[in-house]
Amino acid sequence: MKEKSGYLKIIGQVLLSFIVYLLLCAATFLMLRTIMGYASFRDDVGFLLLKQDYLDNKVWKAAFYIHVFSAIVALLAGFTQFSGQVLQERRQLHRVAGRVYAWNIMLINFPAGLIMAVYANGLLPSKIAFVILDCLWCWFTWQGVAAAKRGDIPAHRRFMIRSYALTLSAITLRTWKEILSHSFDIDPLTLYMIDAWLGFVPNLLLAEGWIYLTSRANKRLTSL
Repeated sequence: MKEKSGYLKIIGQVLLSFIVYLLLCAATFLMLRTIMGYASFRDDVGFLLLKQDYLDNKVWKAAFYIHVFSAIVALLAGFTQFSGQVLQERRQLHRVAGRVYAWNIMLINFPAGLIMAVYANGLLPSKIAFVILDCLWCWFTWQGVAAAKRGDIPAHRRFMIRSYALTLSAITLRTWKEILSHSFDIDPLTLYMIDAWLGFVPNLLLAEGWIYLTSRANKRLTSL
């Protein structure tokens, strides 16, 4: 019985890893395609078309480009942070990539994201959403680092799952915008306010569901 459960666990982990990495590959491709559009540093492309009033604001513009070009680093780090093989056979790679991920968020993306949140479109509801997103992103990452330092690996994993769920909001934000704009007749201002919350709240709910289900599965296996 235990041997059968062990095989089922391995199959489940392989299947889950495949799905996660498939999603990561798709997310990375979409992010790289978006970033390439800003590599020319022109002011008439993509998101910048909606921020014409802030293009003369050097602080906002610097924060925008810092966030755009550094966020891909955090996204790519996920390829090493959630691989069982890397955790078991390449622990040094996991640690180095983890440090790059954490410092990238806490020292670079958190301040840049906060500046962008203050100037967000969609009036106060959008600004609040992006401030909450940015603060939670930094907080979960910091808690994950702190848990690892004190040797609490289960807590470290939980917080990093939450952190990475918010990292993926860069992709889900754009995905929800496309879905809503093509499915409903919504004015741009309302669309942006809705999208600001949909970009990260469902991600966190899915992360919490994943944490809960994997925790229950592990408890069942250890009790067999």
